[in-house]
Amino acid sequence: MKDAPVRLQKFLADAGVASRRASEQIILAGRVTVNGTEVRELGTKVHPGRDEVAVDGRRLKQRRRIYVALNKPVGYLCTRHDPLKRRAIGDLLPKEWDSLYSVGRLDRDSEGLIFLTNDGDFALRLTHPRYGVRKTYRVEVEGRVEPALLQRFVHGIEDAGESLKAESARLISANNTRSVVEIILQEGKKREVRRLFASAGLNVNRLQRVRIGPIKLGELPAGRWRTLTETEINSLLSHI
Repeated sequence: MKDAPVRLQKFLADAGVASRRASEQIILAGRVTVNGTEVRELGTKVHPGRDEVAVDGRRLKQRRRIYVALNKPVGYLCTRHDPLKRRAIGDLLPKEWDSLYSVGRLDRDSEGLIFLTNDGDFALRLTHPRYGVRKTYRVEVEGRVEPALLQRFVHGIEDAGESLKAESARLISANNTRSVVEIILQEGKKREVRRLFASAGLNVNRLQRVRIGPIKLGELPAGRWRTLTETEINSLLSHI
């Protein structure tokens, strides 16, 4: 039903305020009102077609859901805007898409496929570890990488008290000066690929994410974006 009640944090996520998890913190902070009354209970439900919901005094409306695939270039931060005026992926998108936020992260020195959306459910399902969405990276490394090292990555290593592990790793090419490796991660901890190679004293020259779930980067040029098709969105969610 169009006017069926939904949880308040879902309404905020659908309105493009933040992801559902971040919306919970906004509610707990007392920044949300429903029909003029402050609400701090996470179990609160609202009727999108009838109730008036506001954050920090600004009335919200459910927005058209947007799903974007972007080829992030090196040197860009995964944020809509940067207060220090550094280059951000938001600079590459239309200004009217100010409500979009990135689904996960790529560090500043990495490049490749990243999604942006205003759908909090979609963002949560693609980033939460329990869903295990696979992400594929093409990595160029200084020096020769031996297959035995990649097996060690698959078995898992400890780094700074944290367990790092690749679901799979295969050698595409190798010589004494340069190796190219494909690595697939399920969870994707902070800078995990770079940390895996650093544990073996190897420096990553280029790190490119080429696939998320069934969606490939393909021929999308660096710095350009495209909207995901309904078929692609359904395909992503069906893999979760």
